Amino acid sequence: MSLAPSLRPHRDTAEAPAPLAPRLRAFGLRLFPTLAGMLLVIVAMLLTTPVSAERIKDLGHFQGLRANQLTGYGIVVGLAGTGDDNLEYTTQGMHSVASRFGMQLPAGVNPALKNAAAVIITAELPPFAKPGEPLDITVAAMGKAKSLRGGTLLMTPLQGADGQVYAMAQGNLAVGGLGVSAADGSNITINVPTAGRIPGGATVEKAVDAGFATTPELHFNLSEADLTTVGRVAAAINKSLGAGHARAIDAVTVAITAPQGAEVRTALMGQVEDLLVDPADAPAKVIVNARTGTVVINGAVRIAPAAVSHGKLTVKVNEDRKVSQPNAFSNGQTQTVSKSTIDVQEERNPMFRFAPGASLSDIVKAVNAIGASPADLVAILEALKEAGAMKAELVVL
Repeated sequence: MSLAPSLRPHRDTAEAPAPLAPRLRAFGLRLFPTLAGMLLVIVAMLLTTPVSAERIKDLGHFQGLRANQLTGYGIVVGLAGTGDDNLEYTTQGMHSVASRFGMQLPAGVNPALKNAAAVIITAELPPFAKPGEPLDITVAAMGKAKSLRGGTLLMTPLQGADGQVYAMAQGNLAVGGLGVSAADGSNITINVPTAGRIPGGATVEKAVDAGFATTPELHFNLSEADLTTVGRVAAAINKSLGAGHARAIDAVTVAITAPQGAEVRTALMGQVEDLLVDPADAPAKVIVNARTGTVVINGAVRIAPAAVSHGKLTVKVNEDRKVSQPNAFSNGQTQTVSKSTIDVQEERNPMFRFAPGASLSDIVKAVNAIGASPADLVAILEALKEAGAMKAELVVL
């Protein structure tokens, strides 16, 4: 294979050379048709795509397209003697279960419920969920049950915040915990045996109308409020759809004008979500967890010119007890006396200076050079903040 045609320089000075990315891609495929060529193609693609650009869908979500929480009260049966026993509301639940099948328990007769437990069921109904779709549910004991291991949840309706039933739940529990008790009162517990999950244990019975097809405008909300980013999102949408289609309402929301109709708006929303935007840089922040000594500094933090000296003072007090023996024939008494020794040690660390515009790496190098611990670093950062040398938000958890 000859490489001369691809490496021959341009003789015609009036003709502009081809862009770098296509030349690299073509050269890589012709020279190395295997792994090396693939690497060159990847490099060429990176050169043509902005590294910092992100999809709009990764910056937030459309208003109204959210999950809804469901909850229900039910009975788990089939437990191996680890249930609620004679708990009152569990007894009422079993009476209700028996009445579903036309059985009426005699008055004053309550079933022994060591093999049953009252539970709360929770689930999350995703947006656009349709009837018949399965949902994962979580089941947790609400009474005196020691373990739900091996139990079966009886059919239970799951309600939304409006009180309407949106799903029905039933199935065998998968419990990751284990609890065992002995006759002498000793017991052992691994993880949490009083809660479990049922994958696909609920079935959607009613869909939630998101209402996005009939609203006057579509609203896109950023996950984090930022005036610069919200303006860039609106500008990107106007560039793609045409001027006047989008406007920033506040630091979070972009209002988008769209025609009525679910089909048209679904296509429009998909087009908007795939647009690329360069989000604004995160504000300068220093996060300090005083309990664990964890310190996180983002790359936007800058330090003004400042000189820092941080030292430690250690005071040691030693108490030695000695016996004082009197001279012979002195009529003295033997006594125990204390001798105290006080030692003061001061660790002298050199003073270091931050140059104008010192970055995160400069801070880390300077702190590591003096061997400062996380607690020392917290003290240094707080002092820099108080001195006005660190222009960043200091958040103490």
